[in-house]
Amino acid sequence: MEPTPELSPHHAYPDHWEADVVLRDGGTARIRPITTEDAERLVSFYEQVSDESKYYRFFAPYPRLSDRDVHRFTHHDYVDRVGLAVTIGGEFIGTVRFDRINDQGRPASAPADEAEVAFLVQDAHQGRGVASALLEHIAAVARERGIRRFAAEVLPANNKMIKVFRDAGYTQQRSFEDGSVHLTLDLEPTEKSLAVQRGREQRAEARSVQRLLAPGSVAVIGTGRTPGGVGRTVLRNLLAAGFTGRTYAVNRAFGEGLATLDGVPAHRSLGEIDERVDLAVIAVPAHRVPEAVADCGEHGVQGLVVLSAGYAERGSAGRELQRELVRQARSYGMRIIGPNAFGIINTAESVRLNASLAPESPARGRIGLFTQSGAIGIALLSGLHRRGAGLSSFISAGNRADVSGNDFLQYSFEDQDTDVALLYLESLGNPRKFTRLARRTAAVKPVVVVKGARHSGTNPPGHAVPVSRIPDATVSALMRQAGVIRVDTVTEMVDAGLLLAGQPLPAGPRVAILGNSESLGLLTYDACLAEGLRPRPPRDLTTAASPQDFRDALAEALADGTCDAVIVTAIPWVGENGEAETGDGEVLAAALRGAAAGGPAKPVAVVHVEIGGLAEALAAASSTAAPRTRPTTLAGRPAAAPGAPTGAAPATATAPTGPGTEAPPETAEPAGTAEPAGTTEPEAAGPPARIPAYPAAERAVRAMAEAVKYAQWRRQAATPGKVPEFLDETTDEPGAAALIDTLLGPAPDPRGRPLTHDEARELLGRYGIPVRPTLPAPDPEAAVAAAARLGYPVALKTTAPHLRHRADLGGVRLDLTDEDALRRAYAEVTELLGKPAELLPVVQSMAPRGVDTVVRASIDAAAGAVLSFGLAGAPSELLGDTAHRLVPATDRDAAELIRSIKAAPVLFGWRGSAPVDTPALEELLLRLSRLVDDHPEVVSVALEPVVVAPQGLTVLGATVRLAPPPPRGDLGPRRLPNY
Repeated sequence: MEPTPELSPHHAYPDHWEADVVLRDGGTARIRPITTEDAERLVSFYEQVSDESKYYRFFAPYPRLSDRDVHRFTHHDYVDRVGLAVTIGGEFIGTVRFDRINDQGRPASAPADEAEVAFLVQDAHQGRGVASALLEHIAAVARERGIRRFAAEVLPANNKMIKVFRDAGYTQQRSFEDGSVHLTLDLEPTEKSLAVQRGREQRAEARSVQRLLAPGSVAVIGTGRTPGGVGRTVLRNLLAAGFTGRTYAVNRAFGEGLATLDGVPAHRSLGEIDERVDLAVIAVPAHRVPEAVADCGEHGVQGLVVLSAGYAERGSAGRELQRELVRQARSYGMRIIGPNAFGIINTAESVRLNASLAPESPARGRIGLFTQSGAIGIALLSGLHRRGAGLSSFISAGNRADVSGNDFLQYSFEDQDTDVALLYLESLGNPRKFTRLARRTAAVKPVVVVKGARHSGTNPPGHAVPVSRIPDATVSALMRQAGVIRVDTVTEMVDAGLLLAGQPLPAGPRVAILGNSESLGLLTYDACLAEGLRPRPPRDLTTAASPQDFRDALAEALADGTCDAVIVTAIPWVGENGEAETGDGEVLAAALRGAAAGGPAKPVAVVHVEIGGLAEALAAASSTAAPRTRPTTLAGRPAAAPGAPTGAAPATATAPTGPGTEAPPETAEPAGTAEPAGTTEPEAAGPPARIPAYPAAERAVRAMAEAVKYAQWRRQAATPGKVPEFLDETTDEPGAAALIDTLLGPAPDPRGRPLTHDEARELLGRYGIPVRPTLPAPDPEAAVAAAARLGYPVALKTTAPHLRHRADLGGVRLDLTDEDALRRAYAEVTELLGKPAELLPVVQSMAPRGVDTVVRASIDAAAGAVLSFGLAGAPSELLGDTAHRLVPATDRDAAELIRSIKAAPVLFGWRGSAPVDTPALEELLLRLSRLVDDHPEVVSVALEPVVVAPQGLTVLGATVRLAPPPPRGDLGPRRLPNY
């Protein structure tokens, strides 16, 4: 018998189950538990469901819900009986419910781990992905309550519901019984279910941004009746850009006789407009914004750009206003850019949207730009305009209360008008997600990031996100691992963006330098060496060189198979009268463009000194069109089209993708198929590509170096690393999990606990990481006994926290070969540093000679699990010579981690020393990565020192800390962040 709600144990309302989600069409909805106060909403919802959908739900005609049904479907204990609803505007559009059952299918309580699940979605909202989102969330709830399987009965004709279950990616079984399809789903997440979830998230979030950037109609709310003001400025900019949709001016203060303003219809509210408005730009004081948002929501507006200030940037009271703004907008299914935003721009010919405060819409181009700062946005737009660069899209998100850099990455991945994504970020709302999205996007197009507020340790006003405790250098290393081009200034971002958007990727680091100034060529040569490039000796064309000489030299350099890129340097010609001639810039630009268009696809950059019109002429080539060729990403191989994964066919052979469409399946080129660096396939000549020009050699070289490093990452990403299979055979994951449970206990301290030496040895041993034992030596006799047990030679170490790993203070004595030496060392240490009770000395057998290294893993609240490596000792600490990678690490990550520190040559036979066993070191890194990835309770591990010998390695010290696992929002069901 099913227990009645009155007799069931009642749990508090689980508000952590509430979530805002983006649906398939880009609109938002709220998922929350159903409560006893939802009776009227449930009845109203059911009345709007078609008879066919009701039949599919109840297997019989069921025109209305009885009072008992309503009571049953709104009273839950949130343990054995749970109901969730999807709401828009406070009204239900879909519901899901599970009831725990036993092996016989009867109502049950824990420990029964199966539940019967049923869905119902309003017909008007079917096809929007409502049921798929509900399944993700109800499955997460079920797992939290100890339910491992869902059972569902579905009529064979209910193809939509069968597809929802089939496409979810969970392990499932199907059978046909008594005229219905019986489905059983194992709720343990699988690689496929996670991929399905992230694929749906990507398409939905990309579509939500696309709806904002490509509206069919725009209303500017708060348009002033007189010229000037924010609203009137935006309206003027919309009209000046030639927006292809319909535009409306809205202000409640308009007089009844005012029909138009600046040639567009004028209204006092959205209700007066005969059609649905897609996008509303809100430019009213903050206290009037809620009224405007409600008007938008009630009239079907899809998205908002809130220019109004007075929110989180003003303090705690403003932050609460901002949160309420987001809650209100999302309750109507709308997404927000802002508040305190500068606006958005889309230069696509079919849109031509400038809903921003930028007085002039940028030219059409291939660069997408996202910024969290209006001031930085102004500077970037101005800088790109001066350099003749065009944009595909621009978003200035202000306080970034909703739409964030992550959303922009989702959009940029699919936008075929964007070849390069530039982002100025002051905070990362979800760093794990950012890294994942950046890696995916960088595999098909460059992502260039400037991170503001790098050293403050706090977030800028208005950005309520987790604060990372890891150093900025670590953040930069992790971005590089994900393929992100991290630069320090907005100038460097523009420099890199111009090169990447207009030129193919270099196949290697070999750079040819040519020009008419020997001095400028030498400066360029030195800059290349400083950036790690391999420059050829500069070719001096002399000051008498003509544009034709430049063209011939550039064509020759491009055709040379021993060079991967070309940097051209140019100074003004000196005329017969001895004065510099600066008017030949257009002639030189035409010569350079002609050579570049006729040669193999290699990147070209120009460094010039006061040559009038050169930069503009070079930029004019294709600032409003696509590049002449697709970038070459693997040596000599054209890159995939924008939005296509690495390894896909060239642009001419790929089907177009866009928001809301399925992306082509990701493929990887088999190892060994890429051509050697320096080889390229000549491409057919086309429209001349835009050649970037720089006023200083260092800037051009730095941009080229970033392109070289990115191209190398792309080549490596085509054949990603793997986790070796031997780790599965030599690790004891269940044993480690049981040990961790025992060590933490039934009621673990949220602050965690450090493990003793023996506990750490046992845990690490489960993952094949042996730690050399130590024996306590509280007095000389105990030390002698320990040495006799371990065998000479031994080391005497102090383990007090202030002396640990401080050989420079005299707390470590090595190579003690007999009892006399041990006793002398013990006496010297205690006399120098203090009593044994203070020093906590231990004895340890000596390890083979080698290089002392340090391996660490830690959990950062914002960035996730991080694996670190460096050499032991003060110099590495002082210089910050430590490398980092995100967990889980692959074999390639481990190899790169070792080789990326500045002191890496010490490991490979520096100055005639014997190379050490780096394969053993890589294996250790992989084992530690696997440990912290399998067991999130392991929040920090430090292996110090790890002595790497020519054959094998020895872990001499280990510290481990356990704590209840931090939440992993990136592994749960889709949800929008709440800042």
